[in-house]
Amino acid sequence: MDPTTDNAGSSGSARSSLESLRTEISKAVVGQDPAVTGLVVALLCRGHVLLEGVPGVAKTLLVRALAASLELDTKRVQFTPDLMPSDITGSLIYDDRTTEFSFQPGPVFTNLLLADEINRTPPKTQSSLLEAMEERQVTVDGTPRPLPEPFLVAATQNPVEYEGTYPLPEAQLDRFLLKLTVPLPSRQDEINVLTRHAEGFNPRDLRAAGVRPVAGPADLEAARTAVAKTSISPEITAYVVDICRATRESPSLTLGVSPRGATALLSTARAWAWLTGRDYVIPDDVKALALPTLRHRVQLRPEAEMEGVTADSVINAILAHVPVPR
Repeated sequence: MDPTTDNAGSSGSARSSLESLRTEISKAVVGQDPAVTGLVVALLCRGHVLLEGVPGVAKTLLVRALAASLELDTKRVQFTPDLMPSDITGSLIYDDRTTEFSFQPGPVFTNLLLADEINRTPPKTQSSLLEAMEERQVTVDGTPRPLPEPFLVAATQNPVEYEGTYPLPEAQLDRFLLKLTVPLPSRQDEINVLTRHAEGFNPRDLRAAGVRPVAGPADLEAARTAVAKTSISPEITAYVVDICRATRESPSLTLGVSPRGATALLSTARAWAWLTGRDYVIPDDVKALALPTLRHRVQLRPEAEMEGVTADSVINAILAHVPVPR
């Protein structure tokens, strides 16, 4: 057997499995295709996702549906003001029988962690996720403990309620590969949601809704291997750099995209190219992932914000002005 053919077949099978995630998730969540795609891209890039939207637009349901469509372990943490770091990472517990301390793992020891309303917990607890997200390990009492692979944090936050919340600092926002906005549904999508509920859909019972695992760790690993082989021309690399450097020079921003953000954009564009069936990246791939990859890595000037300027509008303007490679 030709190994090249075998690898191509494996790649195609992995792509088919990941594409079928959309079908499974649509059994529970109506619309929100960009958010679904973003979650799949994050899995391919070993990144984390911040989901932002008003209450009731199915942010939590979206992540639960993703978990139900994958053969992965998942845990959910409801972030509250009294949550302690050890409630997430785990702690040492004294055992009377052995007269020794043993480590009790926290919910972060999973494949897919749903951090619900992450901005409702104080910075001390928020920062307990930093090591897990960046180093994929947790250090307790000086001992580092590796997290399972794959590992993804999907955090949700509400953009309109500020009382009793703790905005994520820039350092932690930068650890999220993507910030996905989950908008209100269109009129037809909302009609479809209500129709499903009228027919007996129960969002707490996804198995009854027909959601089944369609991909597993092997599919994900094969997909990641294929994504890593997706070629990137020097012109595309320079295009990504030019976009990110333009954010640092924008008069509307006090903080532009760092080199880490540029690396993230290159990775997400690569994953998107592979998902769409290509083994090379084109400028449209970069444009498609620019907003979710960069919007949380820039900071608006107060005067620009007062004039109604948004991070998305600044990035769109930059995309319109930076020369596209031929």
